[in-house]
Amino acid sequence: MVNAKKITDSKLSFNNAQSLLNEIDWFTKLANARIQLYTNQPCDITDINELPAPDLSEDSSVYAEFIRFYQLGRHERLVLILTLLPHIAPQLLGSIFKNTANEINLTAELGEVKANSFSGFLPSGETALFLLAGNNLSLRFSCHKIFDADHVFKQHTIISLASVTGHEPFLCGQLLLNDEYVDLFTAGKVRSPLFSMDFPAKKVVTNMCWDDLVLDTYTNQQLNEIKIWLKHGHHLHNGWGMNKRLKPGYKALFYGPPGTGKTLTAGLLGKLANLEVYRVDLSMVVSKYIGETEKNLEKVFAKAEYKNWILFFDEADALFGKRTSISDAHDKYANQEIAYLLQRLEDYNGLVILSSNMRGNVDEAFGRRLQSIVHFPVPRMSERLQLWKTSFSNKTELANDVNLEWVAEKFELAGGSIINVVQYASLMALDRGENIIYKNDLWEGIRKEYIKEGKTI
Repeated sequence: MVNAKKITDSKLSFNNAQSLLNEIDWFTKLANARIQLYTNQPCDITDINELPAPDLSEDSSVYAEFIRFYQLGRHERLVLILTLLPHIAPQLLGSIFKNTANEINLTAELGEVKANSFSGFLPSGETALFLLAGNNLSLRFSCHKIFDADHVFKQHTIISLASVTGHEPFLCGQLLLNDEYVDLFTAGKVRSPLFSMDFPAKKVVTNMCWDDLVLDTYTNQQLNEIKIWLKHGHHLHNGWGMNKRLKPGYKALFYGPPGTGKTLTAGLLGKLANLEVYRVDLSMVVSKYIGETEKNLEKVFAKAEYKNWILFFDEADALFGKRTSISDAHDKYANQEIAYLLQRLEDYNGLVILSSNMRGNVDEAFGRRLQSIVHFPVPRMSERLQLWKTSFSNKTELANDVNLEWVAEKFELAGGSIINVVQYASLMALDRGENIIYKNDLWEGIRKEYIKEGKTI
């Protein structure tokens, strides 16, 4: 059978490649003309604006859609393709500048950034301004706005300038293209980020469905509000114009004992809304060094911005816990850190879920900014019985001495613990070479869970 998705992806890649080739051809002519005009060499034109950019109005490629969506003009398109070239045609810039310069030293004008291992030409902000303005100082000043904080490149973290050392001009910084846009322009889609120090969050994926989640009626009612926001929140803010009165995004606190379904619920909300869910690893975020926690957290928020990802902070007490009274400089800075987190949390335009074992562990300042506080209690007897009945494989049988109603009534276990018991009992049956689960299998599994919690049967 023909794989339709592979055909679609191949077509996207072909369309994108063709659009980029046209853009590169335009850029090459423009760069050649700029150097020829600047060095008084023979040139077919008197102004680089005489070279029209490719018409993308009817182009169906991802690259063309990106240009149209952000309404990028020829200046922005030149900077974009300049920044992209080291990723898709690393030999091209060096070839253009070497051949066209005709042995004239343009080192200062071209602003090449030296790399440790990359042998091609790495462009800087100076490279971009030279190509855009040449020796026209007034035009150069006008083009500075491309690197302003309120430009679309910066606001949407598309292109940025690398930091420079000492008192060097900031335009000497290398032009940096967000890796996600490299993916978008080459593969036609953005890859999910890999878990690392640069992105300390793991994607939450579940094969379960809402029917597998056993919660009490009140908890389900509270979750329903979040479901409704995921469905209508964008229209509420933009269609009804409530963005003037309401903060962006939605913030919720899930609290309750471990194993009661908090992480699973976050995954199911993402599945329901077709959104990616990322569980932030706070062990990699929280640092004892001043300022490092904010930097680590900013990496997550910056990556998630404008993508509608659901951010799930498990055991959020470590990050959003109560503020301390100020007794020394460290306490003062810790409180400043929380103030930063409050602001960053408020600015995020997607769903953020904080998870904690106890509601009282989360700072009240965060609590006032939450739209929902959802309690995940230990399941009651009827709910535990439902969990027991649905947790076993349909390939197993329960021995006659197993009474699930008695087990559910006697042992107060959360859903996660019940799954652990079922796993243990199933493994014991497999080890015996059979598919029958006995009372002793369950009893030993329950005993192990009780020991974990410091309790005895």
